[in-house]
Amino acid sequence: MRRVAVFAKVLIAFVLGASVAVGQQPFPVTSTVNESSIAGRQVALDSRGKLLPWPMPADTGYSYSSYFLSQWTILWDQYNRQRLPYFFCCFDFDRTTFEIMPDLHYVNSTGYLRAMMQGFVERLYPYAGDPHTLEFLQNFVDYELENGLTPEGYAWAQVPYPSANPGSRRYTGWSEHGEDFVEPHVVGEDGYGYLRLYEITGNTKYLRAAIRCADALAKNFKSGDEHNSPWPYRCFARDGRLDGGKGMFPYSANVVEPIMLFDELIRLDQGDIAGYKKVREGAWAWLMKYPMQNNVWVGYFEDVKGSMDNMNQVIPLEFARYVLLHPEKDADWREHSRKLIEWVKTTPKWPKYVVHGATVTTEQGNGKEFCCNLPNQCCDSHSSRLAAVEALYYAKTGDAAYKEAAYRTYNWVTYFQGLSEFAHAPFSTQWWFTDEFADGPRRMLDAFWAVPEWAPTDESHLLGSLSAVTKIAYGRGSVTYSTFDDESTDVLRLDFVPDAITVGGKAISRRKELTEQGYTFDDSTHALYIRHTTSRDVDIQGKSDRVPPCYITFDDPHVPAGTPLVGQYPSGVIDWGKGDWEIGTPHGKFATFNLALVDPKARRADFHFYVPLIFSGIDVYNDGDTDATLVVRSPEIRETSFTIKPKELRRLRTGWRDPSSSVTFEIANGEALRFDNLAYIHP
Repeated sequence: MRRVAVFAKVLIAFVLGASVAVGQQPFPVTSTVNESSIAGRQVALDSRGKLLPWPMPADTGYSYSSYFLSQWTILWDQYNRQRLPYFFCCFDFDRTTFEIMPDLHYVNSTGYLRAMMQGFVERLYPYAGDPHTLEFLQNFVDYELENGLTPEGYAWAQVPYPSANPGSRRYTGWSEHGEDFVEPHVVGEDGYGYLRLYEITGNTKYLRAAIRCADALAKNFKSGDEHNSPWPYRCFARDGRLDGGKGMFPYSANVVEPIMLFDELIRLDQGDIAGYKKVREGAWAWLMKYPMQNNVWVGYFEDVKGSMDNMNQVIPLEFARYVLLHPEKDADWREHSRKLIEWVKTTPKWPKYVVHGATVTTEQGNGKEFCCNLPNQCCDSHSSRLAAVEALYYAKTGDAAYKEAAYRTYNWVTYFQGLSEFAHAPFSTQWWFTDEFADGPRRMLDAFWAVPEWAPTDESHLLGSLSAVTKIAYGRGSVTYSTFDDESTDVLRLDFVPDAITVGGKAISRRKELTEQGYTFDDSTHALYIRHTTSRDVDIQGKSDRVPPCYITFDDPHVPAGTPLVGQYPSGVIDWGKGDWEIGTPHGKFATFNLALVDPKARRADFHFYVPLIFSGIDVYNDGDTDATLVVRSPEIRETSFTIKPKELRRLRTGWRDPSSSVTFEIANGEALRFDNLAYIHP
């Protein structure tokens, strides 16, 4: 989602067939663009012609989760192979091999990429239960703390720089705007990310980093007015000056990020509480008096010059999201959040598109120029944010119109998962780490938190909590987890019916409403809401014949495309034999690396487990024009047969309960089959 200093002057009128008179804006505010593909992927529609998700239209949970899980597998793969600390803003990838190539020539995004990535992992970890997510995040943040802080003794001391010069491994800002500067709203955003990471891990170095950010914000606070915000958009780090640098600017409407940091430190009773309260009240008063009245939502992105006319949707929507999650902070949360949603959807500052019923918003604009890209190429992260806020508004108010709007927009976002050859950043074939691999996924995870019935039906997941989740384990008919706070309300969807739920080892009761400690459970959707007030430790038990499987994604890490799998992969799990299988590039409805037959016409192929395991199943995509048949057998277990229709993606489950030494696939009409997400269970 990287933005550029000069906006895209896209001839939307020409593209959409509309005429534009001299003196009018060069794009319509809202246009209907019912194209047959999105990001190069064929659309799926329901009986009313409304957009369904990709790649499995009939399975919302699979499609939504594969969006953020595919982005995670790419991040984890790069972490393990190229060891990128993501001081790079952008990357391209080879359209044949799909190998990532970082861009050394454009400004490096730093500050809010870390904050967005923290938000993604904070939600991904409890959903997936994968400790690698926390390993990745800590490496990510530690690099910034070691290479991206301002010196001691500055007016803005020991806080993160917002960006770095192209290719630089150390951050001091981007010379296009000046040298040695900070963006205070990023200090707030990063500081909040540090604080939440402390809550997840218990590592006090992240708490200390958060307090340094809050102290700098408190020290440099000013009351502000119509033309000057409490903190400037950009200023010199040494002394806070605005003069002498072409990129410095006095106004940013983004004070909600510092407010979030102050609120959380005040709640935890950490740092200068009295000072934080005073500054927080001043920032809130300014927000209510100016941006909430005049809608001057400017001053967010690190590579954009300061302007009072270039509006963006990030600031108003992130503020709306905050008060929806924390209505106690704003007595007018309902009115304010609805007002901001509707402003983003109707402002003439940038174009919006309606694509088969899905509202797609671009990023920013001034009414004549905007960023970024033509419809169906952009902007998945920003549309994901709009959908998230609408979904949360529905969850809070019950207004079903917002649920429907969120569903259709989220469906559009799913078409951008993985590495699509036909979707990219503006003016190039690049992608941005902040957008595709942090911002968009974190807001897709909000979908399940707001509407649990959208989550997968055959899996158990913790979908959302206001408190950070510090540990979690999934088992057969069980979920056991801990939160940072004793008091929290947590949202789950289970693949079993709970028989007993304990908090701190003591049973809690099923209730109609959560006015006190207890839980509610929807027997039809299996949505579970738990309110706990006496302990952070929660244990859920029930009867189930499903054991959460392990997955081989062929991205963890992947080997080069076309490489035959010979011997073990992953180490100590499967022996692939002498080369019947190979690594396939993203193809069809598989958005990441996958498994293919070396000889597409082969009628038989097998693999062996190093230690007998239970083969649970695999995802199969048929890119052919005829039905394909797959018979799965094992020496120890009777065979199971499946038919995969043309262009169909199916998640196959064997139902096997006993371990196998080897698995054989017998295939008919399978020349166009691809496989992914091989699932197995330890007996």
